[in-house]
Amino acid sequence: MGQKVNPISMRLQVNKDWRSKWFATKRDYATYLAKDLSVRRLIHTKLGSRAAINKVDIERSPNLVTVTIYTAKAGVVIGRGGTGAQELKAAIEKIYGAQTRVNIEEIKKPELHAKLVAENIAHQIERRISFRRAIKSTAAATMRANAKGIRVEVSGRLNGAEMSRREKEVQGSVPLHTIRADIDYSAARAQTPAGVIGVKVWIYKGEAN
Repeated sequence: MGQKVNPISMRLQVNKDWRSKWFATKRDYATYLAKDLSVRRLIHTKLGSRAAINKVDIERSPNLVTVTIYTAKAGVVIGRGGTGAQELKAAIEKIYGAQTRVNIEEIKKPELHAKLVAENIAHQIERRISFRRAIKSTAAATMRANAKGIRVEVSGRLNGAEMSRREKEVQGSVPLHTIRADIDYSAARAQTPAGVIGVKVWIYKGEAN
């Protein structure tokens, strides 16, 4: 029976990197981790799905914390005249209690990032668009953006059915066991009147050098 392993953690140090980079003693570790989780929660609640945030990287040096936000809609994060970015920086500094630098990186092709694709499908399902149409059109858009392959799985009470089931769409190739394969993975949840529908997305972008 296949063992389920997150494709990103499986490839750490091969072609993926940690989302938080710092070193802490046994005494400080829990505090550092709690602060990182609070910052990630703050960013996602403050900006939500409208900012299309793919990931948040955090790096600590002795007297500076650098938070890098990767987003498909940089304008939403920065806000009018940079006010949004300033407010966010102040809120993050309050959590860390240290000098913080906030970098905003814009994503050029959101179709190649699993988190954004999964959230897009979840939003479509919430808007009562047929799940089959949502996953087929999204997978086709990803393939048009030069991905080598995509695999999408949705499970739950699809289209409000009495019984929950799982459906999948695979286009191209997705070699999950090849360690050097550059695979992006994410999961999202769609809240529907019939209950929660889970969405999982794997995107294969070719072999890493």
